[in-house]
Amino acid sequence: MQRLTNKQVVLGISGGIAAYKSAELTRLLKGAGADVRVVMTPSATEFITPLTLQALSGNPVHQHLLDTEAEAAMGHIELAKWADLILIAPASANLMARLTAGQGDDLLTTICLATEAPICLAPAMNQAMWKDSGTQENAEKLISRGIKLFGPGVGEQACGDTGPGRMLEPEEIVQETANQFETGSLTGKTLFITAGPTREAMDPVRYISNHSSGKMGYAIAEAAAEAGASVKLISGPVNIKAPERTQLIKVESAEEMLSASLEGLENCDIFIAAAAVADYRPTAVAEHKIKKGTEEIMELHLVKNPDIVATVAGSSPKPYTVGFAAETKDVLNYARGKLERKGLDLIIANDVSRSDIGFNSDENAVTVISQQDTLELPQASKRQLAGSLIELIAAQYKATK
Repeated sequence: MQRLTNKQVVLGISGGIAAYKSAELTRLLKGAGADVRVVMTPSATEFITPLTLQALSGNPVHQHLLDTEAEAAMGHIELAKWADLILIAPASANLMARLTAGQGDDLLTTICLATEAPICLAPAMNQAMWKDSGTQENAEKLISRGIKLFGPGVGEQACGDTGPGRMLEPEEIVQETANQFETGSLTGKTLFITAGPTREAMDPVRYISNHSSGKMGYAIAEAAAEAGASVKLISGPVNIKAPERTQLIKVESAEEMLSASLEGLENCDIFIAAAAVADYRPTAVAEHKIKKGTEEIMELHLVKNPDIVATVAGSSPKPYTVGFAAETKDVLNYARGKLERKGLDLIIANDVSRSDIGFNSDENAVTVISQQDTLELPQASKRQLAGSLIELIAAQYKATK
């Protein structure tokens, strides 16, 4: 079931008595880690209420083809692009016939026409309807187009008949759905990733910070989620939208970042410290804005901030801990020193003095250093580089287990 972690599933529900099973199906999909958006046909609402599915999925239920609350009122296009997979359960004989004919006369069938995601159906109907030559021809045509059919099962039906046509049980459908996805390199793993700068307050309007944009950390979080990991992204103040399928924890100061990093750390498999944490903070924060006086020199007293990545690396149980070394000179020697001094498993070094790969740049070039090896990754977009780093970190992590 871990293959469903972070997967985006559109669950379509058509009209039929088996729609009552869709509530349990939604709960099981969510429990397996999937993000579920429910789409109901008008007849489906006669069997189960949208409110039930909304409560179980944690998302609004979609029913109307032209959704005035959706961007540009084109909700079907948004959902079609959003989905990693479309699962229709139950899929009635009528729904199958309309899909076979290529109709787009309601929201669900229109999404199926507009999507590039795989489509899977769990047929549910009376045994005579399933055996009907028209339904059988429709099933064959749908399969020939690459649509997967889960079932139907054989058994007693609501009408009292016994035979094929019964919708598979929710547990079986969830397993079949999970089987449609490949296992990612980090499937089932939990990652904590810090990103961005910290801000250390001097007074209510001033603070000490740095030029970190958070782009590298956010790109790593996105790549980790795509690799199947459950990701907690602990971010300082940045102007970037959080990647989908990640849990965003917003912080300001180094102490807040440390607290968020330690919360739930016992469940963390891999910790990646990509944030540019301020080394020092003011010893005291003024209650009101500090006024400019007549003196030419202002003294500011600073105290060292906690070392987040070293604290994590020294915890028990210790997650596989990856640090970053953003340096302006003698990059590799400083990075190796940090690796040893802080007890890290891996460190990623980059030269932030270069304008083409430094802070706020869209590209980067890094050197990955472990106790045994040094590997240079050439300049690339931060998104491309993040994908390479995640695969490398996953491989190194598995080698330690």
